[in-house]
Amino acid sequence: MASDKCSSFLLAAAAAAVLVLASAPVAHSWSKEGHMLTCRIAQDLLEPAAAHAVRNLLTEEADGDLSALCVWPDQVRHWYKYRWTSPLHFIDTLTKPAASSTQGIAMARMVRRIYNMTEALLFLSHFMGDVHQVWDREMILTAIAEFYGKDMDAFQKDLVHNFTTGTWSDDVSSWGDCEDLLSCSTKYATESINLACKWAYNDVREGETLSDDYFGSRLPIVTRRIAQGGVRLAMFLNRLFGEHNRDVASPA
Repeated sequence: MASDKCSSFLLAAAAAAVLVLASAPVAHSWSKEGHMLTCRIAQDLLEPAAAHAVRNLLTEEADGDLSALCVWPDQVRHWYKYRWTSPLHFIDTLTKPAASSTQGIAMARMVRRIYNMTEALLFLSHFMGDVHQVWDREMILTAIAEFYGKDMDAFQKDLVHNFTTGTWSDDVSSWGDCEDLLSCSTKYATESINLACKWAYNDVREGETLSDDYFGSRLPIVTRRIAQGGVRLAMFLNRLFGEHNRDVASPA
């Protein structure tokens, strides 16, 4: 019974991610580093029971490390078996979700293909990163190289400090506010489109070299989105697998 409940939740969570990404404003995906940071942060925030469940779902080569497989959906999207997932990684910027019933049926059929709990966990973890993405990979790579000596561990430590005792600590409790799986995913995607329109694409022209001022003013937004993705992924997994097992309602 518990296994059925876990499976249903993971499928529903993956479904919500697929439906939102199919109509949401995510134009690119995080780099490998962005996905790994999201999953590292999440795994470090898991309750003991949730951490145990996640480790048991991971394949042997991951050695208990969720971040080792967080880029798996990117790696397999060109494989024949998973080619249906490829469009989900590259979505044109839209301001209104598509409401076509035909598209909804197509998306539902896609979701049914995510039947394996391990795969559902990996798609959920990966798309949680994607739905928080507002820039391409260069912002993260440049920050790690210039400010952290190419040390991703140091970058992660700084992110964790910011939401535990630093700049974002007063706001972090509100990051989890939402009612059900679909409203959570929609909220995260809406945040991303608003940030992209206000900061990423505002006052810039295609092909121009971005200034240091642009980089410096946008980097805090990028780092915050990585942290939010990690915190929210942990919230989902703790509600499913945690010792106190709080239900997250599936969309009606």
